[in-house]
Amino acid sequence: MSIEKKQKLTFFRPDLESEIKIPYISHGVSAGFPSPALDFMETSIDLNKILIENKIATFYVQVEGNSMIDAGIQDKDILVVDRSIEPANKKIAICLIDGEFTVKRIKVDVDCLWLIPENASYTPIKVTEENQLVIWGIVTYVIKKI
Repeated sequence: MSIEKKQKLTFFRPDLESEIKIPYISHGVSAGFPSPALDFMETSIDLNKILIENKIATFYVQVEGNSMIDAGIQDKDILVVDRSIEPANKKIAICLIDGEFTVKRIKVDVDCLWLIPENASYTPIKVTEENQLVIWGIVTYVIKKI
């Protein structure tokens, strides 16, 4: 068994000291029909504070590859990953299997564990006793450029 060689992950620690404030309109914007202009308060938001629930257990990962495109995770997306969340069936996880990192959906079967890609071009990985698997964390958000 071989993990797809084209998928690589680049890890980053959040800079929690930056205090970067970005303008934020809190009343929402219509994705259907335009809504009348409202008096709104422009406030600011710090995305680290919004996206991170557990500061010491969270890191960012940049994805290289397309094995998870049907889950909305594409090449160059940034994933927010929390190591404090317990791995569970159907969660998307950063996994270290046999010395290689990958991002996959966890599937728990009665007698085994699978790492499932979300792209029909890739093969699911059956985790057996012969594999060394560490689940590094659970993906909580996907940040992407559109």
